[in-house]
Amino acid sequence: MSHLKIKKTKIPGCYEILLNVHRDRRGLFVKMFNHSFFRKNKLETNFKEEYYSISKKGVLRGLHFQKYPHAHVKLVHCMRGKIFDAVVDLRRDSKTYGKYAVFELSSEKANMLYIPKGLAHGFYTLSKEAVVLYKVSSEYSPKHDTGILWNSVGIPWPCKRPVLSDRDKKFKEFDGEY
Repeated sequence: MSHLKIKKTKIPGCYEILLNVHRDRRGLFVKMFNHSFFRKNKLETNFKEEYYSISKKGVLRGLHFQKYPHAHVKLVHCMRGKIFDAVVDLRRDSKTYGKYAVFELSSEKANMLYIPKGLAHGFYTLSKEAVVLYKVSSEYSPKHDTGILWNSVGIPWPCKRPVLSDRDKKFKEFDGEY
């Protein structure tokens, strides 16, 4: 079995993690988390909640985040299918404040994204259907849960007219006030 690998991205503290995959005639076996690996790389290991979503092709979810003091680290993995994933740096003291980074996460690539506190996150479903797993380091707080409008920071989304929730359609454009 290969080991987990970590790749830096252009957003400080945000990493793509290549998972430990064992393939054979039966299918595959994937190691998604290893406490020692995360600690060695100074990554959060204390996750408070875990979710998954099932989205159809053309669905865009985001750009979501929780405000301080309930901001959280998020670990995102596409367990089935393929997604176009995006993050936006909302940390005022960051050299990449207001900048975005994009990734392709898929069950085939066996990769995941480690998103630090202070980043907005969203994804667009590229495959017929995608199952996306999220681990977060703080519990959901409705009072602190918010987002920014999906098309307000220049992200090159694969579609100009995605399927959005009513909530996501009503988010304000990014204006630097987060």
